[in-house]
Amino acid sequence: MTLAYISHPDCLRHDMGPHHPECPARLRAIEDRLAAAGVMDWLRHIEAPEVSPLVLRHAHDALYLAELNATSPGEGYAHVDPDTFMNAYTLRAARRAAGAVVRAVDGIMAGEFDRAFCAVRPPGHHAIRNEAMGFCFYNNAAIGVLHALEEHGLARVALVDFDVHHGNGSEDILANDERVLMVSTFQHPLYPASGTEPLGFNMVNVPLPPYSDGSAMRGAVSRDWLPALERFHPQLIVISAGFDAHRDDDMSQLRWVESDYAWVTEQIVEVAERHARGRIVSTLEGGYDLPSLARSVLAHVRVLGGLE
Repeated sequence: MTLAYISHPDCLRHDMGPHHPECPARLRAIEDRLAAAGVMDWLRHIEAPEVSPLVLRHAHDALYLAELNATSPGEGYAHVDPDTFMNAYTLRAARRAAGAVVRAVDGIMAGEFDRAFCAVRPPGHHAIRNEAMGFCFYNNAAIGVLHALEEHGLARVALVDFDVHHGNGSEDILANDERVLMVSTFQHPLYPASGTEPLGFNMVNVPLPPYSDGSAMRGAVSRDWLPALERFHPQLIVISAGFDAHRDDDMSQLRWVESDYAWVTEQIVEVAERHARGRIVSTLEGGYDLPSLARSVLAHVRVLGGLE
């Protein structure tokens, strides 16, 4: 089992200002924890390339992409929405983040490695087809899903999203595409106040009430996700891996712990082994309490890499 770790120093240069929770220290915390656990030496390290404009257009409108380029500041910050800002390096980092997922899909389909974890920022799953929001600019996961379908000719790709916030952008882009199944859990009510009414027949959205612990997630996965995934027979699974449902993360009120992230990853791996030749691309979304983020990513990566 070869697990690629795909990242780039440019992802550290995107910054949204002092005290913003989506900060460069997130990636440093992950890398430090994986190194301390002896996992970093085991991974195959790959630098994320910049995604091409053509690939971006699988998921985003050309006008939106042009407007985003025009908004990029030469210095200081440009406001995109009330909690989402751009600095001079944001779009370069975003191109690396999307490029990491595309590189992961290409590497897996070429047999270069078996699975990949993309340690990137900015995250992506709130970015809709024509709008940046929720710390997100390009929808990395949706871009990866569509790249696998359009460029590699796959017939069925599953997107699994366990971020504490509903992946409204991914749903906006992928709803009613019969080649895609998206399954997700998220806290409701919570930003972005969506997901309770699926936008398409290919969405399995499971809202969880505040203060739910990992047992509620496990029940939802067993009851709703796994049967849908078994019926779908995915040829590749892409994960929007958010770690902000952890009980130590004050971004939400869910009460998950590291063992819950390990468990849900185990379920995804089992589906991938049965239907997708084990092929999984995971990309970082949320997770803002640095110690719990780092511990949870470690648990996730260990299972992805068969180290448990």
